[in-house]
Amino acid sequence: MDDVREWLLTEHANTVCADRLNVIEGELHSLVHRGIDGPIVELGCYRGAMALWMRCVLDTLGDSRREIHVFDSFAGMPAPGTQDSDHLTEGELRATPQAVLDTHARWNRTPPTIHPGWFERTIPTALPGAIALAYLDGDFYASTLTGLRGCVPRLAPGGVLLLDDYADTNANPKAWDGLPGVKRASDDFFGTPTPVEAVIGDGDLAFGRFLSPAREDAGR
Repeated sequence: MDDVREWLLTEHANTVCADRLNVIEGELHSLVHRGIDGPIVELGCYRGAMALWMRCVLDTLGDSRREIHVFDSFAGMPAPGTQDSDHLTEGELRATPQAVLDTHARWNRTPPTIHPGWFERTIPTALPGAIALAYLDGDFYASTLTGLRGCVPRLAPGGVLLLDDYADTNANPKAWDGLPGVKRASDDFFGTPTPVEAVIGDGDLAFGRFLSPAREDAGR
């Protein structure tokens, strides 16, 4: 695991950081400890760095049979909308399904199930049911909103949804706020007061966490 971590932080430094890896590792430990069943879903996988980390953590926990599904346009970013910044441009962060496979082959790990295409086309038909962990990394307002609409109703009781680039600067003044469309989409989806909790790391981590109600709490 240490070798994989160091490789990811070196080779994929533009998409992962120590805080992100730590949060994902902790959430997966919690899911396994709490006995939350269901696959893992990542929306916006790029070259598969975070999917590899999730696979390695699960394998270390003896949970190698749990499925991971990744979704990406593999055509780069869509055009930003009016709710978004100009931090990323149309076509940026373009990768290929083969890049995801190569990332996993580099460490001899089972690759995820890959769903290529724009979210609005793939999510309604390809999302698995009873998701244990959904990791949304769509960067823009429309992509995030599409992911929330698809994933939140499918979360298993006690399942978790993580929003990358969710910058709640009131809760965490250090959070990087370069992609404001993510939190705007979350606020529009959940309303106020929001059930999304800001996750605070050691640096400028911008992360939001939504915990699906456990079955006994669902009707309250």
